[in-house]
Amino acid sequence: MTEIQVNESEKQVRYTPAEIEPKWQAVWDADAGLYAAEPHDSGKPKYYCIEMLPYPSGQLHMGHVRNYAIGDALARHMWMRGYNVLHPMGWDAFGLPAENAALKNNTPPREWTLANIAAMRKQMQRMGLSYDWATEVTTCLPEYYRWNQWFFLRMFAAGLAYRKKSKVNWCPECATVLANEQVVNGCCWRHEDTIVEQRDLTQWFLRITKYSDELLTGLDKLEGWPEKVRTMQRNWIGRSEGTNVDFAVEQGVGSREEGVEGKGTRITVFTTRVDTIFGATSIQLAPEHAVAKAFAAEDAALAGQIEELLEQQKKAREAGDVGAIEKHGVPTGRFAVKPFNGERVPIWVANYILADYGTGAIMSVPAHDERDFEFATKYGLAVRRVIAPVAVTDVAPELPYTAEEDAVLIDSGTWTGLGCVDAQAKMAAFAEVGGFGTATVTYRLKDWGVSRQRYWGTPIPMVYCACSGEEPIPLPESALPVVLPAQVEITQQGGSPLGRVAEFVNTTCPKCGGPARRETDTMDTFVDSSWYFYRYTDAKNDTAPFASEKANYWFPIDQYIGGVEHAILHLIYSRFLTKVMRDLGLIKNDEPAERLFTQGMVIKDGAKMSKSKGNVVSPDLMIERYGADATRMYALFAAPPDRDLEWQEEGVAGISRFLGKVYRLTTKYGAVRSTAARTADAWGAESAAGLELLRKLHQTIGKITQDFSGRWHFNTSISSIMILVNEITAKEAAMDAGEISDAVIAEVFRGLTLLLAPFAPFVAAELWQQMGHEGVVFRTPWPVVDEALAREDELEIPVQANGKLVTVVKVAAGSDEAVVKAAALADAKVVARIEGKTLVKVIVVPGKLVNLVVK
Repeated sequence: MTEIQVNESEKQVRYTPAEIEPKWQAVWDADAGLYAAEPHDSGKPKYYCIEMLPYPSGQLHMGHVRNYAIGDALARHMWMRGYNVLHPMGWDAFGLPAENAALKNNTPPREWTLANIAAMRKQMQRMGLSYDWATEVTTCLPEYYRWNQWFFLRMFAAGLAYRKKSKVNWCPECATVLANEQVVNGCCWRHEDTIVEQRDLTQWFLRITKYSDELLTGLDKLEGWPEKVRTMQRNWIGRSEGTNVDFAVEQGVGSREEGVEGKGTRITVFTTRVDTIFGATSIQLAPEHAVAKAFAAEDAALAGQIEELLEQQKKAREAGDVGAIEKHGVPTGRFAVKPFNGERVPIWVANYILADYGTGAIMSVPAHDERDFEFATKYGLAVRRVIAPVAVTDVAPELPYTAEEDAVLIDSGTWTGLGCVDAQAKMAAFAEVGGFGTATVTYRLKDWGVSRQRYWGTPIPMVYCACSGEEPIPLPESALPVVLPAQVEITQQGGSPLGRVAEFVNTTCPKCGGPARRETDTMDTFVDSSWYFYRYTDAKNDTAPFASEKANYWFPIDQYIGGVEHAILHLIYSRFLTKVMRDLGLIKNDEPAERLFTQGMVIKDGAKMSKSKGNVVSPDLMIERYGADATRMYALFAAPPDRDLEWQEEGVAGISRFLGKVYRLTTKYGAVRSTAARTADAWGAESAAGLELLRKLHQTIGKITQDFSGRWHFNTSISSIMILVNEITAKEAAMDAGEISDAVIAEVFRGLTLLLAPFAPFVAAELWQQMGHEGVVFRTPWPVVDEALAREDELEIPVQANGKLVTVVKVAAGSDEAVVKAAALADAKVVARIEGKTLVKVIVVPGKLVNLVVK
């Protein structure tokens, strides 16, 4: 090109996000279809990308921004790759904080929640996030939660929703029940310092255990989920294969709850190692076991001791680790009979046995279980070895000996000499034939308790009437939604606030037409978030939760993004609800999401950024200082997206300066028009400087394309854009002097702007317009790498001697091994290093490295 004259106005060009970003946000807001998904028959492949919906606490912080920036960059990139993209947003709007705010500020929960939603939506729009707000979902509105109630009725009819009295987790701070998954280290998941108590209450449960095995085996198919999440779910589901074995209680003493009339009392234990039963030297009961209670009813001294054990167990639960409890136990003075050989074994009650795990009773085999060995050693109980290695040695293995493979039974009657695994199957079958045992599979996973004693949640659509003997009666679907009353006094004391609203409680029985009372518990808010992404596909449907054909088009989700802290709660519940909906005939998919990405946390002052810790940084402040593009781009650049990010405001300032450089260069050179796109062969007449720029551009295209297709190394993607800009800056004098053609300049700046578009859409839109291009920049096709142009003419090859770097040699790209070897051995530094030594071997890693082995 002719020499560019840089006038004074060009020298004064400044990047002003405070002007650029509102301008483009207004343009985008005026285009209602900009971020809308296309019809299903568009002919484009579908791509469903969502970030987990937030709780509307009132303000976004940089931890939120990081999550949303990842999804936004991905959605924009997939639009540019020609996909039909669904990228929605909604609000997980029920929950306790709204009730706390009502108490603190005397503001009704609905008013507080909707005001927060409006504020956070405004923040998201100012960030330039590419959500289709026409699909917005708000879970606290009747048009959404009526479908929670609809699902509940369908599940009740299918036997998947039921009511029973149960020992439940109670958070004194929340004044409500918590599911097992919501208890973390003995404390409430919301109030990390509040110890959870145990209470007996009648509660509603969802029968998630019906799907235990499918939830477990389905994890093997979720190859696009992080292994950490899959492992956490496997451990939570906790499948164990073993045998239930009945031990008869001597003397016919004790409760008959566990027994069969005419056979006497029995204690059923679950064991995964029935092959060790000849080594069982006692039975251990949980303090709350029915037989232990029966013994205690007849022995006041024993009752006091058991009560003490129970108190120890309670304190261990409160401390958050029952497994680490100091083990204590008391003998009951009673005996049970071992069914395989009639041997009497003493019955103990122990504080480390849990009533709600397995059967609440174990057979203690000290020689072959670490926990049992510790207990037996403390109390002087017998230790009997019944398993030995296959390989006979003079020295017996140290106890406890827990091997299963390459081990055989000894001193075990007719089963002596069998391998452990073989014996387990044969002894379980023997027990079954004898009527005192069965092969059994157990799970750690318990049914999901969904009753909550609070106001701000979905009302449970059941009533109670004398005509049914106070058994719950489902409402007809025509009675939905059961709407929350608007004015309720919230005290967080004395049960659900709904129970004090007569207009809500008193109703008509749908069965007999007489007076009835409504259920006053509300649903766990995880019910809301377990299916919301299906509603996104048909958010305005008022006759069904969604149309099946729409959900079947979009599901499974192609990319789901959120924190690993949801691995057990939300993610396992959503998998359960998906399987329920499939079995109800609503959908065809077995799993909600094909791929899951768990982003790292934003850390400030040594702790996770959160409102409760008082260390949040508002994106509003960062936007005011540096702009939305710099703010979101920093969140992507400062660390790999799956790693924690240490917050530094100077990093945002640095990104802002970088965007200023891009803006200056593009404003200066971007008006140059290119001709039609060319291939590598067509660029042959370009100068060396021009080809170097093109090479760096196409290397950058290749790198970022690969990053989006792989592990999302957006930090290195942005770094590669910075390297490209540095290369452009280094060639600025050559461009000014006309040494690089208009076509090259136009190609480079067009490519740079398209590469920037997913990460910094505001400035990309501005530069795209300045360059005179038509259309929306992030709906323009993604640039395609030209491998020939990207290929280096020369490669720099490190040369090492015995693993230590000696020099770097340059060779022509594509050189064979002989040429690379010759260049390395001819280098003066290499010659000097190996002089007087024996060259044992030359290892050439093509295109990467030469390593010399010398002596």
